[in-house]
Amino acid sequence: MSTKMDLIEYADSHCHLNYDGLSHKTEEIIRRMKESNVNQALNVCTTLEESKSVLEMAKRHDFIYASVGVHPDYNECQEPSIKDLVTRGNHKEIVAIGETGLDYFRLKGDLEWQRTRFRTHIRAARELNKPLIIHTRNSPEDTIRILKEENARDVGGVMHCFTESLEVAKKAIDMGFLISISGIVTFKKAEQVKHVAKNVNLEHLMIETDSPFLAPVPFRGKTNEPSYVVHVADKIASLKNISVKNVAQHTMDNFLNFIKCAR
Repeated sequence: MSTKMDLIEYADSHCHLNYDGLSHKTEEIIRRMKESNVNQALNVCTTLEESKSVLEMAKRHDFIYASVGVHPDYNECQEPSIKDLVTRGNHKEIVAIGETGLDYFRLKGDLEWQRTRFRTHIRAARELNKPLIIHTRNSPEDTIRILKEENARDVGGVMHCFTESLEVAKKAIDMGFLISISGIVTFKKAEQVKHVAKNVNLEHLMIETDSPFLAPVPFRGKTNEPSYVVHVADKIASLKNISVKNVAQHTMDNFLNFIKCAR
C-alpha cells in the first residue's frame, strides 16, 4: 500500500497553457496533471497582451504560477519598457520575468532590438528581485555576455528548454542559473541535450514541457501538455542511472526554490 512518502511529485517549470491547443481545455489538462502527479507548473507569458490572462489563471489555481515577459522572436507586438514589466510583474502570482533572451535562429539581420529588449527584462527583474526565464537559441555568446554585463546573477533564473553545450550550461550555472531540460532529451538525435542532462548535477536541473510544443517520445508530433513532463524525468533518470523519484524530488525542490513561494 502506497503512502504519501512514496508519492512522486513533478513540477513543469515551463508551459504555455494560454496557447492554442491547450487554452480551450484547461480543466481537462489540469485533470491529467493531477492524475500524473504534476502538482506544480509555471505558465509562461510571451507578450504583454497575454499577461492579464496568464495572471488570471494563476489566481484561479494555487498550483499554477505565472511570469511576465515578451519573447525574443516577437517583433510585431507591444515593446515592453522596464515600467511595463515591473507594473505587470508586481503580483505575488508572478514569480519570474520572461521568457526573454536572444534567438538568432528564426530571425536574421540587425537584431540589436532583441539585445535591447533582453537588457530591459534583466533590469526589470533586478528591480522586482524576481528570477529570469531565459530563451537562447544560436546565441550563447551574446546571451552569456549580456547576462554578465547586466548583473543578472543578482536575481538568477533558468535557462529554459536548454539545447546549448555543457560549457554554456556551466557558465550559466556559475551565474546562479538553473538548466531546464525539455522533451527534446527524449529525441533520438538530441545527443547534446542528453549529454547536458547526464552531466549537470541534479542540484542545477529543472524539467519542463514547453507545451504545447516539443512533446516527448512517445507523444512526439502531438500537442504537448504538462502531464507529459514525467517522460522527461524518466529519460533523465535513465541517462543518470538513478531513480525517477530522485529526479522528480530534486527538480521539484529546485522549482519551489526558484519561485520563492513554496506552498
